[in-house]
Amino acid sequence: MHDTHSDAALHTLAEATGTLLRATHHRLVTAESCTGGWIAKAVTDVAGCSDWFDCGMAAYSYEAKQALLGVNPHTLETTGAVSRETAIEMVSGALVNSGASVAVAVTGIAGPGGGSDDKPVGTVWIAWKRRGGYACATLFQFDGDRDAVRRQTVAAALRGLTATVETR
Repeated sequence: MHDTHSDAALHTLAEATGTLLRATHHRLVTAESCTGGWIAKAVTDVAGCSDWFDCGMAAYSYEAKQALLGVNPHTLETTGAVSRETAIEMVSGALVNSGASVAVAVTGIAGPGGGSDDKPVGTVWIAWKRRGGYACATLFQFDGDRDAVRRQTVAAALRGLTATVETR
């Protein structure tokens, strides 16, 4: 069985993302919690990424989400870090605080601990946004261990960028 989340598969996705961003004259910013910069690593593994990658922010703590991404403390207190609202504020803040034209933000519970009945391990919110556009956020429930959840998150984040860029 072919692993669609292997290093090679993630590299292929990142290359395809880069090709699309370059062709459409977009620059990317990433705002990452549960992946800790893995999306940024995947895209910067692609030669020539400086043409289309602006920057990445790995913000785990509430304080970092507020300071780096402008997430409202009230949002974090009422919905938690792993929520649609937080993901949308993260993706919007990433665009505000960068020179990028398209953004992706991820927040989730990679495990093995930290899950709850409401938000079990594998719960991940991913948000995408183009500058001047509306944020789109999707809830994912990934299976597997910490590495598997994080790999699936990186893949889904990259796939969603294609839809975000191609949407008129």
